Amino acid sequence: MGNQHVEAHAEIPATADAIYAILRDYHNGHPHILPKQYFPRLEVEQGGEGTGTIVQVTTRVMGQERSYRMVVEEVEPGRVLTETAETAGLVTTFTVTPLTDNRSRVTIATDWETAGGLAGFFERLLTPGLLKRVYQAELQQLADFVAENR
Repeated sequence: MGNQHVEAHAEIPATADAIYAILRDYHNGHPHILPKQYFPRLEVEQGGEGTGTIVQVTTRVMGQERSYRMVVEEVEPGRVLTETAETAGLVTTFTVTPLTDNRSRVTIATDWETAGGLAGFFERLLTPGLLKRVYQAELQQLADFVAENR
């Protein structure tokens, strides 16, 4: 067993406030940035905006689907939002950093504890590259969504 950390980032031509508003809105914003091939379902169980929101998200990677119940917290409102899987020991962090008046850096990072044994070996070997591709697609969708909704 071991700890894993994977992240990807992009500079997006939009204000940090506009981007963060999309990320914290699980009804009308966040679902639009999730690539459907990797995130076929996202259902809001409670809340829907920022801290206290609970979502059920289904992921599809390498032909396998997994569901996670995620609890949202605004660690630093306007800048840092986390999604914590209640039972999987998995935390995804979205960080928005203003660069200029109309340009921001967005980082998506996930931390988790890998399994032991052979399964953990393959998880440590394969998951980082896969997650980076997923996050790059997500960041591109975020940039596209921001551009479409100006």
